[in-house]
Amino acid sequence: MQTLSSSDRLLLLKFMCAFAWADLEVHAKEKKFVHRLVKELRLDPSEKKQVDGWLARPPRPEEVDPQSVPKKHRQLFLETARALIVADGQVDEAEAENFELLEELLLAR
Repeated sequence: MQTLSSSDRLLLLKFMCAFAWADLEVHAKEKKFVHRLVKELRLDPSEKKQVDGWLARPPRPEEVDPQSVPKKHRQLFLETARALIVADGQVDEAEAENFELLEELLLAR
């Protein structure tokens, strides 16, 4: 994850926040997961504020276009999304469907 550019780090977190909202609420364990990512990625205060905004209100669908994910980072995005959706101990049907769709779109050739 340390090889991600600043914009790719924010894009990753935007996707993770969108996934956290898949079941229409962000669970405490999902927030904790996202905050761990923020810390691991060493975001600056303004970037942290953006992420907190996405946790409070989901990103708009057009802001999380899978085609905007650089090909070299697509597997990382998938692995991180998979870890997020199991963070609260349960996988909601909407989360599973969103993950399958993301996987299909990111891995499409």
